[in-house]
Amino acid sequence: MLLPPRLQKGDIIGFFSPSNPATHTAPTRFERAKTFLQTKGFKLIAGKLTSKSDNYRSGSIAQRADELNELIYHPQVKCIISTIGGSNSNSILPYIDYGAIRKQPKIFIGYSDVTAILHAIYTQTGLVTFYGPALVASFGELPPFVDITYSYFADTLLHNRHLPYLLPTPPITTQETIPWETQTRSKIPETNKLHTIIGGQAVGRLIAGNLNTMWGFANSPYSIAIQQGDILLIEDSLKDIATVERLFSMLLLNGTLDKIGGIVLGKHEKFDTQNTHRQPSDVLLEVLKDRKIPILANFDCSHTHPMLTVPIGIKAQLNATNQTLTLLQNWVC
Repeated sequence: MLLPPRLQKGDIIGFFSPSNPATHTAPTRFERAKTFLQTKGFKLIAGKLTSKSDNYRSGSIAQRADELNELIYHPQVKCIISTIGGSNSNSILPYIDYGAIRKQPKIFIGYSDVTAILHAIYTQTGLVTFYGPALVASFGELPPFVDITYSYFADTLLHNRHLPYLLPTPPITTQETIPWETQTRSKIPETNKLHTIIGGQAVGRLIAGNLNTMWGFANSPYSIAIQQGDILLIEDSLKDIATVERLFSMLLLNGTLDKIGGIVLGKHEKFDTQNTHRQPSDVLLEVLKDRKIPILANFDCSHTHPMLTVPIGIKAQLNATNQTLTLLQNWVC
């Protein structure tokens, strides 16, 4: 296992757009996000596709791979963060310079479609990556949620935390949707609460990611081979119940549900029940049938605000009964 160096104030953070051209379509939120991180003491370097657009994506496959590789090669860049997700990050996986990453490990962070890149880097290099905030989507949000998200980002990547480290549960959450370019007020907070679906405990390697994205590179050299006892943290956004059943069933059909030691379900942003009034956890229980593994739902590492920063590939303990997820290994050096 390879660990990246801890982030420090004054370090350079590079950002890239592996799929969606959010820096082009949401310039106001983009500028707000940059200012936010700069006020926290970081220097920023923009990927070369910043403010560019090729319709549904930021650039061609080759251009997007080159953008990321240039940041990988930059000796002063300590952290590489995605601007947002999208649908096509898997396109660039064969063209990432994994050898350069092994020689000079950095922090790689993002979520949603960037799952493909985070998992690919982990499988090809052994480097711990991070499922967490994206520049535009997360740090372009308004207070109080942007401040809470940043506090978790800093707790994981800047501060020296002693093991075991209990991941916090945010006191508030929101799924309110406001158009990004016209947002002038804070989103309405709701009291936050996790849900125990099946009680129990598990200790294993923590694998976090967006489930829908994972099927875009499944059974490839870039997908993480699930080991016995792994803890799977999965989340999705804007899906309907039929799609969720299909995704959960794939976990059954490929043997994942017979190997993992526990499941953490992230909050599903704007889940469409299709008038069934059933939640993703209900679908998961039906797919699991008689299998009894610890399941904790409504976890705050997803498309909702605020968002935790969670390392991929280290040992963790899930206590679904007590509604806790605890990190048991170091994730930075």
